[in-house]
Amino acid sequence: MASGGEPWLNPLGEGERGPDAKGMVLWVLLTGGPVWDIAQGRSHPLWLAWTAAALTGALYLVTIRFAFADRRRALRLWLPLLAFSVCASAAGFGDNWLYLLVMLAIALGVTVRGRKMPPLLFALCAISAAITGWRDGDLTAVLSLVWGVLCAGIVPAVIIRLWEAIRELQRTREELARAAVTEERLRFSRDLHDLLGHTLSVIVVKAEAVRRLAPRDVDAAAAQAADIERIGRQALTEVRAAVTGYRGRGLAAELDSARTALADAGIGLTIRTASADLPPEVDALLGWAVREGVTNVIRHSGATRCEIDLEQGTDGGMELRISDDGGGRSPALDREPGARQGNGLAGLRERVRAVGGGLSADSAPSGGFMLQVTLNT
Repeated sequence: MASGGEPWLNPLGEGERGPDAKGMVLWVLLTGGPVWDIAQGRSHPLWLAWTAAALTGALYLVTIRFAFADRRRALRLWLPLLAFSVCASAAGFGDNWLYLLVMLAIALGVTVRGRKMPPLLFALCAISAAITGWRDGDLTAVLSLVWGVLCAGIVPAVIIRLWEAIRELQRTREELARAAVTEERLRFSRDLHDLLGHTLSVIVVKAEAVRRLAPRDVDAAAAQAADIERIGRQALTEVRAAVTGYRGRGLAAELDSARTALADAGIGLTIRTASADLPPEVDALLGWAVREGVTNVIRHSGATRCEIDLEQGTDGGMELRISDDGGGRSPALDREPGARQGNGLAGLRERVRAVGGGLSADSAPSGGFMLQVTLNT
């Protein structure tokens, strides 16, 4: 039980379920008014009064129990029986029996939810006013009881509705947390694929160079082996950076890496870039695009020349084109229908779409293959 709050509202915490039937049992004490009248000899016949008081209290307890356990049954059976018993008892005996109408309003507020609640509560207020006016005739008594019935019905209904809203928000928060974890896993898998895919491709090229140079030029082979060590250390640093959330090295660093990687693979490179002050996220994304495009050229194209063009569009956006003179379509685009596409282009396409850009990867008009990325800055 939460201290300083409603006695029937469980505190928010692990394993707590909010309002329940146990907290509502307290209000069965409203049957104490009729019992007092019976004890004072104001309710006759006694056998009928005792039966009505006992039956009404029992029906209230059963209605409250089913309101939380099987609300449909409570609505169809127990609440109507309780309403009949309360209204008949209040109309037949009057005096303190009228307080049973407040107990009925509490049961109504707990059991009935949604759009049906307001009209039913107003109907109960009207019935209460009619019974009180007939039994008592005093306007003050009528207004006091109607106000009590109205508040008794509204308060539990509002608290239960607020609890349901809180519970729904908690479920939504859990779903958003799961979605965020899933998105972060996808982000990390894309980053790790791009980082290692490019780096391992360069290492393979340099390892082949070491194998070719070792028999005839030991110094050159040693230099290539040193490059492999340097690239491996750099890859380790980049993987660690990716784990901590860093998204890329930027365009300038990737262009420098592309020069080295393509030169080692025996592929000529021409770079034409427009000078522009790029936002950090655009700079990182263009760097990823260069990394993925160059990796595909080295792995799949069989090209001898590669061109990287970066232009600023008339609308202020940036357009990156990576083209080669190789075999044309990328193997990733020539797979069987339904085959799983490579993670590189798919991951890059997701990144570009996430910022409202566009990506195309297909055979170039002049032959070879072209990767084109358009971003709005």
